[in-house]
Amino acid sequence: MDRSVYIHIPFCHEICHYCDFAKIYYNRELADAYLENLRKEMGLYIGNQTISPRTVYLGGGTPTSLNENQLEFLLKTINEFINVEQVEEFTIEANPGEFEEGHVKIMKDFGINRVSLGVQVLDDEFLKLLNRNHTVADVQKTVEMLQHYDLNNISMDFIYALPDQSIDHFKKTLDMALAFDLPHYSAYALQIEPRTVFHMRNQQGKLNKPPEEDEAEMLLMLMEMMEGAGKRHYEISNYAVKGFESQHNLTYWNNEEYYAFGAGAHGYLNQERYVNLRPVNHYNEALEKGQKPILHRDVITLKEKLEEEMFLGLRRASGVTDHEFIHKYGVSLFQLYEKEIQDLQHKGWLEREDDRVYLTKNGLMFGNDVFASFLLDEDTYKKSLNN
Repeated sequence: MDRSVYIHIPFCHEICHYCDFAKIYYNRELADAYLENLRKEMGLYIGNQTISPRTVYLGGGTPTSLNENQLEFLLKTINEFINVEQVEEFTIEANPGEFEEGHVKIMKDFGINRVSLGVQVLDDEFLKLLNRNHTVADVQKTVEMLQHYDLNNISMDFIYALPDQSIDHFKKTLDMALAFDLPHYSAYALQIEPRTVFHMRNQQGKLNKPPEEDEAEMLLMLMEMMEGAGKRHYEISNYAVKGFESQHNLTYWNNEEYYAFGAGAHGYLNQERYVNLRPVNHYNEALEKGQKPILHRDVITLKEKLEEEMFLGLRRASGVTDHEFIHKYGVSLFQLYEKEIQDLQHKGWLEREDDRVYLTKNGLMFGNDVFASFLLDEDTYKKSLNN
């Protein structure tokens, strides 16, 4: 199998107040030009052959902001370069209420078999606060429409610890979400990102984010309710019925390489991580000159690979196993991180079971602190490799 593929569609009909992803208001002419250049970019990497990745992921922005003709053009392009019949999981991100049956028929015709719905919260007033352009009724209608066309592998994304959100309010959203009985859910605590409306309001003292103890309580409640509903907590922010875990996202958490196409997309190829130009006009200009639209690239050193293996692997409930670590890097994680693992076990943040280490429930609360423990200083790194 070839590497996985991520494709970024930066267009949105509305810009959410919390979002700092590469995005731009939808414009039909600009979207037409962008899709032509996306085809050129794929050609620069893949050439005249076709590849057979295990997963393809259409993210954004909002891929369903494209009109039907544009979505069909995009999927024809993908089919030109990718042997879609061999793709195990082909996901599209979608906004509830933003697309009709015509979009769904095109998705089905061109091999999409998984839909990730950006729901965020199941409360119309809170949706307005986030500047989302759908309602709770739209979510119901969209799920029913997808299921009518046998697109049953549906995920819902949520954000919690929203401004003025109480623990009881989040519980209502979870109750409503679980009533759909979907195979996959994702939930993320709100992060105040620079260059967003929420960041500006926060700077002005106009954003009432819940206290940290409420956020922690929401996370514990989320874990308990999801597990109680048969959705296994397989990654820090993700829950699924067995067999419906996001295979594409596991590519990232397994620290594997992948193609990334589109404005602002982040890829990992041939030991290098690269970031594409983010403004759509700069992206288009590069490709119209026949150039790859790369803003910068970083060669990943062995030291960085070791660190990333721990950061990413510990996001999974299964954690990191020593035999896999040795297989990849020729060194034991227990040799490399003996003191750090003991310290984290003492704090109750990390558990060791045979040759495996994984986060405890308390560790999940302090994930960033845990991950920072696995940054290697040069002396430790060199000494470990020389032993």
